[in-house]
Amino acid sequence: MGSVPQSKADHNDRPNYRLSFLTIMTSFVALFLATTLSLWLWPWTTSAAGCSSDPTRFTLSDLPYINYFYSDCHSAAQVIVRSPLPGSLLDIVTPRLLVAWPAGNSGLAAFFEPQNGVKGSLAVSLVNSSTTGNALEPVYEPTDDDPIVGVSGQISFNTSAKLTVPILGSIRTLRGYTEGGWLDSNIQNTLRFFDYGDGSVTVDRPWFDNVTTMTLSFSPSSKGSSASLSDRIVEFTAGTYVFNASFNYPQLTQLQPSQVLTDSAHDLIADSPDQTKSLSFLSYSDKLLAGAWRFLTYFGRDSMISMLLLKDILSAGEGSAFEAGVIALLERIDRSDGSVAHEETIGDYATYLNKQAGLISTAPLYDYKMVDTDFFLPILLAEYFINNPVGKNRVKAVLDQVTAHAEGESGTSYRALATLNADKILRTTAPFAAKNGQVKENLIRLKDGESVGEWRDSSTGLGGGRIPYDVNTALAPAGLYAIATLADAGFFPDHPTWADDARKAAKIWEDKTLEFFEVSIPRDDARSLVDSYVSSNNFPFPSESGSITGDVHFYGLALDGSNNQPIVKIMNTDDCFRHFLLNSTDETQLTAFVSQTADNILAPFPVGLTTDAGLVVSNPAYTISTAGFGRADYHGTVVWGWQLSMMAKGLEHQLGRCEASSPPEFCQDSSVHIKVINAYNKLWDVIEENTAVLSNELWTWKYEDGRFDSIPLGELSSTESNISQLWSLTFLAVRRNEGYRNKAEALSGRKGLYVQD
Repeated sequence: MGSVPQSKADHNDRPNYRLSFLTIMTSFVALFLATTLSLWLWPWTTSAAGCSSDPTRFTLSDLPYINYFYSDCHSAAQVIVRSPLPGSLLDIVTPRLLVAWPAGNSGLAAFFEPQNGVKGSLAVSLVNSSTTGNALEPVYEPTDDDPIVGVSGQISFNTSAKLTVPILGSIRTLRGYTEGGWLDSNIQNTLRFFDYGDGSVTVDRPWFDNVTTMTLSFSPSSKGSSASLSDRIVEFTAGTYVFNASFNYPQLTQLQPSQVLTDSAHDLIADSPDQTKSLSFLSYSDKLLAGAWRFLTYFGRDSMISMLLLKDILSAGEGSAFEAGVIALLERIDRSDGSVAHEETIGDYATYLNKQAGLISTAPLYDYKMVDTDFFLPILLAEYFINNPVGKNRVKAVLDQVTAHAEGESGTSYRALATLNADKILRTTAPFAAKNGQVKENLIRLKDGESVGEWRDSSTGLGGGRIPYDVNTALAPAGLYAIATLADAGFFPDHPTWADDARKAAKIWEDKTLEFFEVSIPRDDARSLVDSYVSSNNFPFPSESGSITGDVHFYGLALDGSNNQPIVKIMNTDDCFRHFLLNSTDETQLTAFVSQTADNILAPFPVGLTTDAGLVVSNPAYTISTAGFGRADYHGTVVWGWQLSMMAKGLEHQLGRCEASSPPEFCQDSSVHIKVINAYNKLWDVIEENTAVLSNELWTWKYEDGRFDSIPLGELSSTESNISQLWSLTFLAVRRNEGYRNKAEALSGRKGLYVQD
């Protein structure tokens, strides 16, 4: 972990371990009364008391998952119900109730089994209130300290059930179990169970801060239903139960849709209500959150990519979403070397990790292991403080702020931290930019001892590669160009040479890195590899190898891969970074680059990247080692919404250069220009075909009736996909340029060149 102290944005500025008898009894009594009253009087006592506006409720389904969202002026929560469907993999899709809160990245889960032991026989669902018609109502009980907040609803079991695994505390703990089956006895042993003898049962857990208690309770609400305890297992008869999920922890200040969006984008609130409500659910006064439910906290890369893609509609200025995101990034920079934080650990899990390290502290912890995140920061700062008409007037107000600091320490200005970050980038990239320095050894590689370092951050995401394609060929030069732009604008007055230094280095990185990752496979070899890939995996779809009419070109995911691979020969979508972030001027290289991207989008999977469900982010058909790149793998032959968004915006950006007074040479090559337009249109065709899932973090597919249909990743894998992901919501801003729909036909001078299929 870095040396960053506790952040003022994390609501952890609370006294630690207040153990007085009076405090403990007061908290216990308040919690008991809140739970009891809620059980007796639900839903009449659970109105959003004291709120000046109506609560926000919406539901998003991605079966077998149904997601219910509730927020008001007191708190925000997400409830996810999972119930097996016919055809579900019953070892993966088990009955479950999960509640997640952005505050503290907190959550609880209840995993159910049928008492008869027959997998798939138990169905769970939420039942709307007969009084209000709502699936969820708020829990709010004021106390002398933080109020008890949460949600209440009614859950139905079609047959007798038992709650075998309850988990209460941090989303990090929930993910450890859902993704790896891991439970920490130090956490689970602090659970407490209460059977009231009247059919009602409560499970609660005091947090490691000795202040917060999280509670899950069940009370019968239908005739004949009853819950009871049997050796720490809650048993339910068939029927309907009121559940209450609550905790007493400081809450975040949510930004409403009208606060998240620019005035000119307010029409989206009515036109795209689910997406704008989702964006609001992930937007707070002190940070943006990555995704619901698994990543309800700060993630640096996710925030920056999202803001760059949402820049045309994201609110700017004091109290805005854009500024909240920028300040969150600056606040979490490592003050020892300028690294930008990838992720934060907060809430109960932070207290637990601190305790494991021998510290009595609720202070957040930060993760700096990624090698891509640093480069995004100057790109974002240039976008906000130079290109944004509101942001350019906020430079002093933001950068003169100082970080939160412990008593007796002095804070560091955000300007100094931005300078430290730029200095780190210049130092990191200097060896490759030096005279005769353009060798593989000077490229950016993953940190020693780390298996991940950029967005493909699963254990197999880079095929074991150590030198990632996107970081070296796109992010490094783009970050350097942004530093030059900031330096030109006077952001680094103590470093007068930085503008020239950064610009010269950027040009070298832009022009001299692609060659290291280039893959070219002769036609006959390519056909054989694709045929073998399909046959060895017993795929039900055709190989399409007959469509390969020439050598296949793409850029590998990384260098120095597992099994002694010099290049990880996985065709991929990471071209999008270079298209989106750079204006390359090496004409020969640019023409070849846009041409191969277009070829691989126009080619159907497994020859290329395109399926009916979208572009797969990885196509392993051209490599011998395909392990870790299947349709159930997090970075395998799956579709990520934000990669579709960035590729669409990136291709539009490159095509837009053709309208300039001095356009790139590929614009004058009609065969390439038309091909890129066709690829843009093909991409948008599949995007529009999958509108229903575009806000998801990612999705996979099944091949049925001659087509690839999108399905949730969680149907095949214990790793689920978030129903709402910040960077997938960028389609609110990234829209199809209708001008290109018929442009290829016009350029060709004849009908029928562009065919939608």
